[in-house]
Amino acid sequence: MAEISTNKESYEKIFSALKRHHRLFENSIPLIASENVPSPAVREAMASDFGNRYAEGWPGERLYAGCAHIDEVEFICMDLAKKIYRAGFADVRPISGVVANLAIYSAFTDPGDVMMAASIPAGGHISHGRKEKFGTAGLVHGLNVEFYPFDTQELAIDVDKTKARVLELEKAGRPLKLAMFGGSLFLFPHPVRELSDFMKEHGMHVNYDAAHVAGLIAGGRFQDPLREGTDTITMSTHKTLFGPQGGLVLGSEKHAEQIKKAVFPGLTSSHHIHLVAAKAVAFAEVLEFGRDYARQVIRNARAFAGALNEMGFQVLGESRGFTESHQIAVNVLEFADGGRVEEDLERAGIIVNRQLIPGDIKAGRNYLQPGGIRIGVSEITRLGMGESEMRELASFIRRVIIDKKRPEEVRSDIELFRKAYQKVRFCFDDSLGAYEYVKLR
Repeated sequence: MAEISTNKESYEKIFSALKRHHRLFENSIPLIASENVPSPAVREAMASDFGNRYAEGWPGERLYAGCAHIDEVEFICMDLAKKIYRAGFADVRPISGVVANLAIYSAFTDPGDVMMAASIPAGGHISHGRKEKFGTAGLVHGLNVEFYPFDTQELAIDVDKTKARVLELEKAGRPLKLAMFGGSLFLFPHPVRELSDFMKEHGMHVNYDAAHVAGLIAGGRFQDPLREGTDTITMSTHKTLFGPQGGLVLGSEKHAEQIKKAVFPGLTSSHHIHLVAAKAVAFAEVLEFGRDYARQVIRNARAFAGALNEMGFQVLGESRGFTESHQIAVNVLEFADGGRVEEDLERAGIIVNRQLIPGDIKAGRNYLQPGGIRIGVSEITRLGMGESEMRELASFIRRVIIDKKRPEEVRSDIELFRKAYQKVRFCFDDSLGAYEYVKLR
């Protein structure tokens, strides 16, 4: 009897924690650049019976019966993805952005090959990283990773030094097989147009990891990688692209078969079919509302960055207007390390993440106590906030970090501020609150 009671207590504790999590986000300022909030329609698709089924293989060529409606939705999802990005081919089955990148590694490189990507302090993502740092490219696929030469003043890949490094590696008998653009700290477009032809001439497959900026590309507010010369694009589907957590690979029919085989049977079995349905819903929303959303994201990011800068924070990229994406990077070393700033802001109900910035590694700093924080405006824009709200949010951060006000005091003001922003915007249906808990029991 005691065991049954313990099991029931655990059961109830789980749901209690879920509800408390929803309340936390109802009353906080969500500024994680890699997160967003889905629409009620996307949430409905995620809760469907699709999540209980298997559909191994390509639609129309499944290894299971019972997939007629699954195939219908997956074809729609692919068609919408191709329409958004003007791509010849789309594979919507990857279950994350990391798996999408692994599909590119598997399709176009072999273990031991050399790829080039941005280092973590220069904005790169761990899925592009070296084995000794437990990066996916090195650890999982066995790639040797070289880093782009990076201009820390311009916060940009150095085009001339990159070309020189490619030639240097060729001469040393280490030709590059893959060039990876994109990253995790992604303030400005990468020099795809300036480098893609050169890279292809030197035998490289060129991929663009659009995980962070996919929604901005879809809305016509960032660069257009396929038109600028990349062979393929990978992405996650839940950052500026406001769908469920998942992945996507785009390209041309030329590369379709290699990608399809890499995704299945190479990297997935069941590909989380309920999330494919949710992706399809989100893609329809993007086609309808994506341009307005992306435009507001950029306006909000620039307004937020400018306000923080005026209030005494060292916002990176000032000479270039701070940002051209949804992200803002702030050097906080004048006040504390990034880890401490992250903790203090969380106590006030402001959710950011600490961030390695250029110069951190040479100075001996690490990801636990880096020199910066990263701020994203994707989610707060989805909640209907505009430029005027960005100054108010900046003032909340100033009060905690510069003015050293008690975080609990600021939290009460934030909770009051948040009451006006509880619905998801840029979607067909906003009947459900953005963080409203839905009980099915």
